[in-house]
This record gives sequence, structure tokens and C-alpha cells, in this order.
Amino acid sequence: MKLFFLISVIVCICTTLMLSPVHSEESLGEVKMQGFSAQEEQVIASSQEKFEFQAEVNRLMDIIINSLYKKKEIFLRELISNASDALDKLRFLSVSAASDLLGEVRDLKIDISFSEEHKTLTIRDTGIGMTKAELVANLGTVAKSGTTNFVEALADGQDINLIGQFGVGFYSVYLIADRVRVVSKNNNDDQYIWESTADSSFTVSKDPRGNTLGRGTEITMFLKEDAHEFMKQDRLEELITKYSEFITFPINLYKKTSEVVEAGSEDESDSEEAEDSSEDDVEVSESAETEQEESKKSTEKVDVWDWHRVNSNVALWARDTEEISDDEYKAFYRSLSKDTGDARTWIHFKAEGEVEFKSVLFVPEEAGELYNNYNDKKAGIRLYVRKVLIQEDFEDLLPKYLNFIKGVVDSDDLPLNVSRETLQQHKVLKVMAKKLVRKVLEMLRKLSEEDEEESDSKDSEELTPYLKFWEQFGKSIKMGVIEDSSNKSKLAKLLRYKTSTSDNKYRSLDQYLASMPSWQTDIYFLAGESIESVSKSPFLEVARKKGVEVILMTDPLDEYTMQHLGEFDGKKLQSLSKEGLKFNDEDEDIIKKRVKAYKENFKPLTKYLKDLYGSKIGKVTVGQRVETSPAIIVTGQYGNTANMERIMKAQTMADGSSVKSMSASKTLELNPRHPIVVELNKAIESASEEQATKDLAWLLYDTALLQSGFLQDDVESFSERMYRTIAKSLNVNSMELAPEIEVEEEEESNSNDDQEGGHDEF
Repeated sequence: MKLFFLISVIVCICTTLMLSPVHSEESLGEVKMQGFSAQEEQVIASSQEKFEFQAEVNRLMDIIINSLYKKKEIFLRELISNASDALDKLRFLSVSAASDLLGEVRDLKIDISFSEEHKTLTIRDTGIGMTKAELVANLGTVAKSGTTNFVEALADGQDINLIGQFGVGFYSVYLIADRVRVVSKNNNDDQYIWESTADSSFTVSKDPRGNTLGRGTEITMFLKEDAHEFMKQDRLEELITKYSEFITFPINLYKKTSEVVEAGSEDESDSEEAEDSSEDDVEVSESAETEQEESKKSTEKVDVWDWHRVNSNVALWARDTEEISDDEYKAFYRSLSKDTGDARTWIHFKAEGEVEFKSVLFVPEEAGELYNNYNDKKAGIRLYVRKVLIQEDFEDLLPKYLNFIKGVVDSDDLPLNVSRETLQQHKVLKVMAKKLVRKVLEMLRKLSEEDEEESDSKDSEELTPYLKFWEQFGKSIKMGVIEDSSNKSKLAKLLRYKTSTSDNKYRSLDQYLASMPSWQTDIYFLAGESIESVSKSPFLEVARKKGVEVILMTDPLDEYTMQHLGEFDGKKLQSLSKEGLKFNDEDEDIIKKRVKAYKENFKPLTKYLKDLYGSKIGKVTVGQRVETSPAIIVTGQYGNTANMERIMKAQTMADGSSVKSMSASKTLELNPRHPIVVELNKAIESASEEQATKDLAWLLYDTALLQSGFLQDDVESFSERMYRTIAKSLNVNSMELAPEIEVEEEEESNSNDDQEGGHDEF
């Protein structure tokens, strides 16, 4: 029995020694630095209660290091967030409780200090603190639930929301520390010490120093070798500003600064006495007096350690909109975006309902490099939870086409997983995203409506605010029409285009509809390489004659946008370069009869041309869409236009065979009233096999092809035909080359004499 007792005592002593610090001179220095004397450390070691973790520590650490956190620096955000939660809880209880919970410790704050000498980092708050029972329970949250159950809960996608309590967030300290000491004081208990070296157990003991904190919690981390960067004040200040700059409570960093002070340690009174005595006994020269004055004014630089508040910024989104000036919004935008310019417009709102959050969203003035790397451009939304930064570039709240938006979103009750780093795939996110998109579109709609009112009231050539936005970010709105089918109609109202009748000014689709004649049923557009080339297109001829407004498009995105939009306010969007064009300004029966008569009259020509052109043309028909041109080439309703073919061929990765396979079937439409077409029809009937007739027919095709915006795909044949046509016009009967001009050869002697004579001149 005695032997068993002796063995138990030895085991307890060994265990205590393993869990408590090694009492070398260095460790005693660390303890003393943290407020413990060597004697107090021994008292702690002798009074510690040992507790076993209920989960395998190896698995626990593997989860923390490899699964939950991507960056070591996250630990600081977690601990500051926990400290802020403890302060929030105390503030709430102090308001609702009858007794004074604050006591002598009135300041609610978070203090952070470090020691490069002892390799430690300490975070202290004056919050609610923890009792002994809470230390045991709260700091074992993960182990208490069982690691296996914890992993299963993560795998099942459950909402494990540990914000506001010590739990997995606290365990992030083991990313950077191999030993952690927590000292905590709650008003309802004595001050206790929790300590663990991340092995299979932790210890809790009463603090022999008594109540040194007053109230709150102090966490001291003994840093690993690869975590010494967190003892650098610049690094700590950077991380605090990055993740916690909008925390409500002051965050103070104990840091070193350099100050310039006067050199010398003599007392002022002593120097005065010395001066008096020198005046009585010795006559001091003027130069000596000057030297004395200069020595008095000499300075030196010294290092001073003091507390400095880091988080001086205020969470602007948490304030009432009526209290915030435009200058404050602009200043906040510049600090948020690091942009040198101002925001063009912004919206500040609080969303309520299924999920509550506050947000401020800004539209920049300039697009910058946005469209040079559109697919790689990061989102501009910062996601906060209780004013704590969760992610800088959160991509799931706004679609890619709104990546130009800068701003913040802050939610108090957003469901997160345990790391606060990766959001669960939760339906609340979709609700938030939908509300944010709606608010952005509402902001842009208001800006556009203000512009329309402004443009109606004055004839200034200067662009209105919305048109300035459009010239910078119009591509994003077009991409939105293509990508966001649910908001397509709202985005369509934001589109702006120049038209054939707008005198080079932008117009909305609503303005286009307002000026349509009563008989017009479709919205007409024409796309090309530039406004100048589109304005001269033969496709506009009949539209101009009828007084129909045509939208002119020059952006490669425009035709894709129109294809996805399809219609606007019940009006079909119709390209003038596609077949099936109707203006509906005449009686349809008369039109049909006229077309039928033209087809019959020009049947020989259409058949001849179709046989001649072969696969280059899908069909040849008689149309009435042009006035002065003899023919044009149109494409099918669902095929690519000439402009689309040009864009596809210009793409860097475009494959010639695939582009050709995607080319639309072409239709040659003849103008039956044009004299060239009339005479060519007569020529076909009289001498259809003559080469000159074939060349004229091909020349008609070539001209229509180029005039309609297509590229010539057989340059060699085209060149031969052109030369034959030129020769015919010049009455050239043969293409044989003329003989070379004969040149008389001069005698060699003459040339030599000339050269010699030239030398004699010098």
C-alpha cells in the first residue's frame, strides 16, 4: 500500500513538472515579465488541477492547422474578436443589471503587448472575464463535443456558430504558440490561471497574486520559432488595422517610438548657480557664452515605450445616414479603396428580414485596369461580422459583372463555420447577394433618372454623371444583361447608345420607344466597327428615308447583349443586317404583291447568280431594304452578322475552321429598281455565258460583300476579276506584257574619260 502511494506521488510530481514551465533562468525571467515571481510560479505548480482533453489532440491540431485556417495571422483576429465579445457582453450586462458590474475598472479596452526578448505576445481585455468553471468548460469546447462529432458536423454542413464564446477561435493560438497561459477574473470568482502546452491535458490553478487584473482576461502566447514575426510592432499594427480597425472598443498596442529630447542631465537650478558663480569669479568671453548656449540646445534621440491606439477609424456604415456628410463618405471611400479619386455615387442602407446587415456601396469614377483582366479581377466587397473583417475580397455577394463596386457588408448574425474564415454554403448568403444586387441597380437607376431630368432641362454638351459612369463601366452593364437573366429587364433600362438621329448623343431604350412612330413595331439596331462606318452603311438607307431611328453599336459586346436581351418592353430588337426585315409602314398585301412581281421579273438573274456564286451564297432574292445601292448581303435571323464574324476572327485564340463553321448563311438581296441590276438582268438573258458578264456579276457580289461589312475570303480571284474589268473598260484585248524599253549603251571609254576628267577638277 505504501509502495503504491509512493508511486502515485512520483507520477504526480512528474506530471506537474511536464505541465509547468521549466524553471531555468530564462523561464523565470519570462514568468517575472508576465507578473509572476519564482515563488508564485512554484505555488501555481503545486496547486494546479489537471484536466484531460476529451478528444485526441493530434486530430484536433490537424483540424486547426490544416482545415480551418489558411493563414497563421488569423489567430490575432480571433483573439481580438473574442475580447470584443467579452467587452460587449459586459457592457450589455452593466446596462441591464441593477448593481455596478464595472467596479473600479471603468475603461473597456483591449491591450496588446509583446516581448522580443522573451518571445511572447500578450492580449488583455477588461471584459466579463471567466470563472474557474467557465475556464474549464469554454476552453475545452471542441474537446467537449468530441473531435469526431466536430468533424462530422463540418462535413454535414451544419451551422457551427461559435462567435461570442471561447472555442475553436481560441485554439487558433496553437498556429503560432507551443504554450499558452490564460489568466481570467470574473466578478463572481477569484482570479484563475489556465495553461496548456497543447499536449493531452491542461491545468487550472488559483492565481497566487490575487486580483491583479481587476476584471477581464489576459492571454499570453509563448511563440514558436517560425512565428517570431508576431513580435514585430509594425506587423502587429498592420494586422490589427487590417482585421479589427472598426472594432468599437479601443485596441492599444504597447510600442516603441523615437523622441528627440535635449541632451545633458544637469538640473536647471544647478546650471544657473554655475553661471552666477562664473560671473562673480571669471570673465567669460563672448565665444565661450555662445558655446555654452549651443551645448544647452543640443539634442539626442531616445526610444520611448508607451500605449498607442491602433483602431482610430469609425465604422461609418453603423452610423445613421442623416449624420454623415458627403465629405465623410468620400473620405471613407478613399481609405477603403486606396483610390486617389472620389466615388461617383454611393448607397448606404440597412437590410432587414430573413437576414439583417448594413452596407455602404460605392461606384468609382474610373474603371482603370478593370477590363484588361476582367476574369481575374477580384471583388471589391469587404465582408465584416460585428465589425470584424472576415474577408477582403468576398466574391459570393456580387456577381462578376459588378466587380467595379467597392464597399462593405456587415452582419451581426451571419452563419459562419467555426473558423470565421470560410462561409457555409447557406441560403442566407443568396438572400444577401440578391438584396445587394437589387440595391446596386437601384443606385444606378436613380443616377440615370437624375441624368435624364438634367439632360431634358439643358442642352449642355458636357456629359451628365450617369453618362460619365456609362463611358467607364458600360461594358459591365452589358455583361450583366448577358449573365444575369433575372435582372435583365432592370439592366436593359441602364443601357445607353448613340443613334442615327441623336446627333452623337446617348439615348436610353425608353427614350427610343418614346420617339417611335405609331406604326413601328420593332427596335432597329446596326452594329459595326465605328460610328463613322456604321453611319455610312447601305443598311441605313431605307431607315433614313422612312425617318426610323436606328441604334448604332460599335462595342464587340453589343450584339451579344442584343441576342440575350431579345426584346425590350414588348418590342423585338431587330438587326438591319439580318433577313426578314419589316417596317410595317405600308399595307402588307401591297408589299407582297409588289415583291411577287419583282421576283418573277428577275427570276433569270437570281437563278443565274445563285448558280454562279455556288456555296458562297445561300440564296439570291429581290428585296426593298436599300435605296441607292444595287445589292447587299444579309444573314439569317439566328446566324452571325458580318460584324460578329469580324469580332470572332479578331480573337486571339480564334480557330479559322471553327470560325468558318460558325459563319451564317449569306443572302444576296438585289435592289430591283437600281439600273445596274436592271441592265444585268437584260445581259443575262442575251449572253449569259460571256466572261465579261460573269465578271460583272462577280463584281456585284464583291462590292456587296465589302459594303455589307464582310471580308473578302478569295483575294486572288477577286484581283483577277478586277483586272479583267479594268482591261475591258480600257479596251485592252490582250493581257500580254509590253516589250521592254530599249536603252542605248554608252561606250566604256567615254565613261572612263568622264571619270578621269572629274578627278582633274580637284
